[in-house]
Amino acid sequence: MADWATFAVVPENGDHERYELYESRFGAAGLDLDLLAGPDVVLPFLRAHDPARHGWRDDARCEGAVLVDPHRRVLLAFVSDGPTTCMRHRAAALDLLHHAWPGWQVRWTYDGPAELRAYLGLDPAAVRDPRGEVSAGAVLGPGEEEPDEDDPLATVVTVGTDRCHLIAATGDHPVAEGPALLDRLDSAPDHGRCELAVLSGIHLDPARRRVGWWLLGAQAGAYEMASRWPGWTVEFWQDRWQEQVRAADGLFAPPPVERAQALVDVRDEAREHWAGGRGATAGVSVRAAAADGPLLGTGFLPDVPADLAPAALLSVDSAWRRAVRAAKGTV
Repeated sequence: MADWATFAVVPENGDHERYELYESRFGAAGLDLDLLAGPDVVLPFLRAHDPARHGWRDDARCEGAVLVDPHRRVLLAFVSDGPTTCMRHRAAALDLLHHAWPGWQVRWTYDGPAELRAYLGLDPAAVRDPRGEVSAGAVLGPGEEEPDEDDPLATVVTVGTDRCHLIAATGDHPVAEGPALLDRLDSAPDHGRCELAVLSGIHLDPARRRVGWWLLGAQAGAYEMASRWPGWTVEFWQDRWQEQVRAADGLFAPPPVERAQALVDVRDEAREHWAGGRGATAGVSVRAAAADGPLLGTGFLPDVPADLAPAALLSVDSAWRRAVRAAKGTV
């Protein structure tokens, strides 16, 4: 098992043609927490990775990616798992990330690695599945959605204002199925009302032939979904799940998000991550300590030297303080 991540670094002179490409077998796990260490820690550490000998990984084999352009001060990133893909923590985690990279443009790449390639002037199609197949998740019946999980791996599908379904978020986003999705749901069990903090969603309005969809991760061809729904109006809501709450008229009512607590939760998770506890919990083997001290922060692999941990923790705490001040309107 692996959590492959790709890291692209633009030279300081801004020459996109001479970008550097690295990869990590386990780098996608906890990648958003790694990035909270800020550019002074992250940028040199990315360059300590093994070069991506086989080039870019495709959509299906890339669980997370980062592009750092120090010349334009641009950070592009996406992950498949972490606080940024949790509804309760999404906004807070992205807020902290912006504050950890002050003066930088920080953008989520909903189209996965293809969006990084497009930024570099490369063909996005090179990381697409040439077969163009859609992997559809199974429809979940009542009691199959693992309601005890804080963040169940599910997509909520609302149809008009009278039907609600759950689909396992184990493949492509259901929007990729096109109108065939409606046919598949005709005989599917009705969930009734979804009150779960799911990972993605889609609202279908057959009477008006309109589609709205969102997600917290990435989907290949995210900005091209209108072509899969000929004759329909398709609106991509990015991570704005509140749009579906409004459109579905009560069928989708996830738990409220407590912003202040979410900021604390992400800060504490990042601090624990950079204090060295993550290596054991993630099941990633940590290499023997070097003579100058233990190795910490195993999100990126190779491990981070212990002398970088204080700078990472300082970045996390500073980002949290700035986020709190901004929320209070004191910045």
